[in-house]
Amino acid sequence: MRKLHLLIIVLLCSLLASACSGGMSPNGSTSNGDQADGIVTLKFMGWEASPLETQSVQQGLDAFMKAHPNIKVEYQPVPQAQYVQKLLTMLAGNSAPDVFFLGSTEYRAFQKRGVLLDLTDRFQADLSVDEFIPSAANIMQIDGNIYGVSSCTVSPVLYYNKDIFDKAGIAYPPGDPAKAWTWEQFRDTAKQLTIKNGDKVTQYGAFGLEAFANTTAEILSNNGTLFNEDGTKMTINTPQTKQVLQSVLDLRLVDGASPTAKTLESIGMKPAQMLQTGKVAMMIDGSWALQELATMGFPVGVAALPKFERAVTQGQAHLHSVAANTKHPEEAWELVKFLSSEEYQIGLVKEGLWMPNRTALYTEEGIAKWYNDKVHPEGFKELVPFFKDAEAHPFSLIRQNKVNDIITEETDKLWYSGQSVDATLANIEKRANIELAQ
Repeated sequence: MRKLHLLIIVLLCSLLASACSGGMSPNGSTSNGDQADGIVTLKFMGWEASPLETQSVQQGLDAFMKAHPNIKVEYQPVPQAQYVQKLLTMLAGNSAPDVFFLGSTEYRAFQKRGVLLDLTDRFQADLSVDEFIPSAANIMQIDGNIYGVSSCTVSPVLYYNKDIFDKAGIAYPPGDPAKAWTWEQFRDTAKQLTIKNGDKVTQYGAFGLEAFANTTAEILSNNGTLFNEDGTKMTINTPQTKQVLQSVLDLRLVDGASPTAKTLESIGMKPAQMLQTGKVAMMIDGSWALQELATMGFPVGVAALPKFERAVTQGQAHLHSVAANTKHPEEAWELVKFLSSEEYQIGLVKEGLWMPNRTALYTEEGIAKWYNDKVHPEGFKELVPFFKDAEAHPFSLIRQNKVNDIITEETDKLWYSGQSVDATLANIEKRANIELAQ
């Protein structure tokens, strides 16, 4: 009995010591994931659009950790094509990162699931929507609340190879949105810059408008709409949209001035390589493409998109959101706030990856903080209002992102299978409204 009492006392002491130690695990961290020295570890996940982007993000995180020695950020980049599904799986399995990238077109759908932490009170204590350009402010707000904060804006623009224009003796496309080419000017130039060797096209005039994200900007330019004001109904089947889609289709089928994406796949080149090697004279792509283009060793120019009725582009970007069940909401907010700061975004804007989302960075003094003549082509400053005044990407303002899949399916039939513009728009609107009604 005496031995038994001694054994019980030893076991009790052992349990008490374990409890007082905070449940230390063999690797030196506590059972709740925090480090023994009081450092909080945040899991942060984003997508890898390119190694350059991942490197840039990590540099920003290093600066954050230096300024916040009590917070360690473990960054996990995921291939972009796998990102949304992986994040959904992790959220469902209660293993989501504390902070994560969220595409603007997924933002409202994720908020509807109840998986995002409401950041409104923290945001209003430290920031104001008035500090952000209109497109960013509109996207971030859901019924007046904030569940994610963006750290940049990106927009489709027109890139061109200056050597090709110089060789042909053709003036460059205007950077100033007030002087943007009309669609007819753009079309005529694309036709002039298309070169054939017999029946084979060796140089195309333009590429990129069959990507619907870019087509959308042209629809807005023609005063077309995609949804009603509250995003509950699609309104795409209009004469304005029909004109845009038919014009883009004619550029390829009638003028022979634009290749399909499948053509590029068969050649084995990315669009940027087509522009670099002179196989395409003009390319419409997101503003983020400048980071790569600026390193490719050829004279690249950037201009406003061609216009139908008015010069306009759309603005959007990923947001940084916090998992609703994070154990570290305050530290997660500190990271999100940093990821939206001038300090963080200026470095990535300087590299050509992003454009700023803060109004203060569009003043003369603000532009001087990020403008980089080694990256931003001559005349780029004339294009700056294009980003500041961009309209919010319409697909970032709806809660049902299955609409994007419907558009991809139907426009593929238009571009590749001979489906008419009328049938394409009718099918999109009918199918999308069924989804939006749910």
